[in-house]
Amino acid sequence: MVSCPSPASASASSAGSGCVTGSCSGMGSQPSAVTVAAGELLAWRRRLLAAGDGGPELDWLLEFAGGLGREGRLQLQLQPRQPVQLRASLAALEQLWWRHRRAAEPLQYLAGCCPWRDLDLAVAPGVLIPRQETELLVDLALQRLPAVPEADLHWADLGTGSGCLAVALARALPAARGFAVDLSQVALTLTAANLERWGTPPGERLSLLHSDWWSALEPWWGHLHLVVSNPPYIPTPLLRALDPVVRDHEPTLALDGGSDGLAAIRAIVACAPRALAPGGVLLLEHHHDHSQAVLALLAAAGLERGRAHQDLDGVWRFASAVRSSN
Repeated sequence: MVSCPSPASASASSAGSGCVTGSCSGMGSQPSAVTVAAGELLAWRRRLLAAGDGGPELDWLLEFAGGLGREGRLQLQLQPRQPVQLRASLAALEQLWWRHRRAAEPLQYLAGCCPWRDLDLAVAPGVLIPRQETELLVDLALQRLPAVPEADLHWADLGTGSGCLAVALARALPAARGFAVDLSQVALTLTAANLERWGTPPGERLSLLHSDWWSALEPWWGHLHLVVSNPPYIPTPLLRALDPVVRDHEPTLALDGGSDGLAAIRAIVACAPRALAPGGVLLLEHHHDHSQAVLALLAAAGLERGRAHQDLDGVWRFASAVRSSN
């Protein structure tokens, strides 16, 4: 959460896990197809890059806002006279490009989407852009599920944001009962759209709750077998040092973790012993240097089997613990 992932690296990661790239639709009322000559597109790309670096980012924009994937870009050089179909005009794409370069607007917001795991998720201003490292929360959650029949399983995603974790869990556990919680109505609206898009709409088995971390879940306290959260965890003094693409555009509500970055985590951990079912698992993402502090909070709350978990770069990014089965 500290810095916005490079769109290029996010694209590569998601493509590697099966993402159907180039399928986002964030261009609003743009025509469904615009035809340009390959040579014209290459000249356009060279002109924009002549002002500085940014090749991977421009290619990301071409893919996810223009619909031209990696294979299509490779064909440009081989067949420069061939017509190329784009989902948006070069003029529209250039307008987005300069908004990114001049005002540091996140490309994910400009394209309206973010590839994540095997998903293309809708994203928009007011909601945190899903990070590559958060993908591992899903794997850790599924690995640490308690031995409960899926139809009896209750899970919750606290601070759901775009709904990335909720969508992934709903698809992996279709028979379970799930809850996606957020204090932001903007986030819940986007979560609903992403759940619908991926065939797991809110309904009898999946509820969206407008709430702080735990309040709306109180009727299910003591029955939650899995709770995951990627809460705000940037220490307030560090917010000004964040990249402008994050600091100036992503919601402070989803970034600011209080003076030491642990305010939200303390609130979540405090209620976990009552909210979790016996044997239930709490799994948290946290700041890169907070592993020991979070494990100490989990232990002090009476949770057991606290464990630290590394992200893809070997950083201790996650922590888990279990409510006693007694």
